[in-house]
Formats: sequence, structure tokens, C-alpha cells
Amino acid sequence: MQPTDTELIARILSGDLRALEKLMRLYNRTLFRTARAILRNDADAEDAVQDAYVQAYRKLDTFRGESKLSTWLVRIVANEALMRRRRNPRSAEAPEQQEAVSEAPGPQDDAERAQMRRLLETHIDALPDPYRAVFVLRAVEELDVGETAAALGIPEATVRTRYFRARGLMRSWLRDRIDHTADAFAFAGARCDRIVRQVLALLGAALAASAVAGCSEKPPRPDPEPGYQADNADQNLLRERTVKQGESARMSY
Repeated sequence: MQPTDTELIARILSGDLRALEKLMRLYNRTLFRTARAILRNDADAEDAVQDAYVQAYRKLDTFRGESKLSTWLVRIVANEALMRRRRNPRSAEAPEQQEAVSEAPGPQDDAERAQMRRLLETHIDALPDPYRAVFVLRAVEELDVGETAAALGIPEATVRTRYFRARGLMRSWLRDRIDHTADAFAFAGARCDRIVRQVLALLGAALAASAVAGCSEKPPRPDPEPGYQADNADQNLLRERTVKQGESARMSY
């Protein structure tokens, strides 16, 4: 049974990194496509998604559920991508040649479909900046107007206008083939695995450094009084901490 967003958040806040991995695998594709629509570069989009996840993890306790978790995450990655584009505007000027990737295992079994997907990606990349992210979220990720407006921080009327104009441009290029937009910017399993692995490594290093810093600030523990013996509660607490430390040491991603 699929855990709810609320359940995932509670588990992550309790320190369950496997719940964080589950969350990333649920939203990786949407966040990558959002960043890719803004940056027009696969590598830069991956970096933006990774940084967005780290930011989201650190701010997760501030999430109040006033919007969908997916909308909140898209908003974070969109801001990260926009900031990167402002810092390096030339990086988004010329999109790189797209690699042929597929969600399904094995080689492409439909050359015409693959060619159509590459054509779609080329024309989506050619959309003006204000239209491209709206088009990807509405047509490719199928977010509704309200979700798209909340994710990008723009009015709903602006979303409608930009989407209408983007569809007009796409129709002039592709005519009745626009219904295949869900195939654009396929999110391969290898890319998903790489983002998950790198985010967990970044967070693991940060948590380890924080733990070391915390230990160095603690005063030395006083020696127990002569004749002291741990009662059952103390023994259970020690056993619980030992088990948790063992589980943490065994985690590898």
C-alpha cells in the first residue's frame, strides 16, 4: 500500500532515510522535468533537483500541508533552477543533444515513437522561457492550473495565457501530434537511481558532520557512583541506542 505524503513526512522527520528515498522516487521525474524546462540542460537539471531535495529535507518540518507536497517540492526546484539560470544565463542558451532513454528496459522497440519524442523535446526546448515551464507542468506532468500557478509562483490567469500560447506554438510545429507530449524528456531508471544515491550521500555526510560537532560540544559523562547498577529502563535505553547505531552503520545507498 502506497504511504500518504503525511506518513512519508512523519517517517522522514523521525530519521527514516528509506522513507526519503521513497519520496524521491515518487517525485524525481516531475522535479527533473521542471528543472529541465527552465535550464534546458540535463546535467544542470540533475544538480538543481539534488540541491532542491537537500533544501526540502532541511525545511520539511515547516511544511504545513497548505498545498500538495508535490507542489511544494516543484516550487523549491523551480526556484533553484531559476536561481541557477540567473547566475549563469548562458548555460541555458543552447540545449544539448538529447540522449535516447526509455522508461522500459531493453532497446527502443518503436523507432518512429522515439523520433517523435526527440522532435517534441526539440520544440519544447525552443519555446520562450516564460512558456516552457508552464507547458511542461501542464502538458507533460498534467498538473492543473492551480497547482502550476502555485509551483511557479504566478497567477492562474498567467498560467492559462502562457499555456494557450505555448500550445499554439507547438501546434504550428507539430499539428495534431501534440497528444504524445507525455513521452517528452523520458526519465530513465539510471538517472533516478543516480539522483537518489547522490542526495542520500550529501545528506548522510551532513548528518555525520552534525553528529560529530554535537558530540564534541557535550561535557564528559560522570563516572557512575560506586555500586551503581543499571536498572531495566537504563538497560533497555542502551539496547535501543545500540540497535539504532547498528542499523545506521549498515545503511548503504
